[in-house]
Amino acid sequence: MGDTSTPRTTVRITTCDTDETLAAASGLFEQYRHHYGEPPDADGRALGWLTEMVRSSMLTVYTASVGPGSDAAPVGLATAHATPASLAIGRFWQLRDLYVLPELRGRGAASALVTAVRDAALVAGATRLSLVTEPDNHAALGLYRGLGFRPIEGLTSLSLDLTPGHHHRAEPD
Repeated sequence: MGDTSTPRTTVRITTCDTDETLAAASGLFEQYRHHYGEPPDADGRALGWLTEMVRSSMLTVYTASVGPGSDAAPVGLATAHATPASLAIGRFWQLRDLYVLPELRGRGAASALVTAVRDAALVAGATRLSLVTEPDNHAALGLYRGLGFRPIEGLTSLSLDLTPGHHHRAEPD
């Protein structure tokens, strides 16, 4: 009998730190933003923003390419950053964004991206890798749980909108 198993897909991860890799990442970043309802970027702001975040060391950007050849276009994107961990007198990393083109999901790109971020965080001496996702994003939750992430019980996530036009008043204690 012949081998009927599905061949393993080759996934290549790139850390985006050149003009060329950031340009490729910005196309995926735009699709990610559009996926979440943001309007198309008609003036190149996304590339400028990604470049600024990477060059200022505020964000690390990774892309995943699937298939043979080193020139395959990226199909997935992850961003991450280090954050001070004051109680541990160290740092932790946060996975900020993870996106894989919908038609190319299920080929290992998301898992490879998260693993690359985890590995970079370990090399950097991080004590933890955290992320936030929507409670109804079952595919993402399944992926993250399968990679060892666990919910943090007893914490509530809060946010204060600082955009112009929003009132920022303190409530009395």
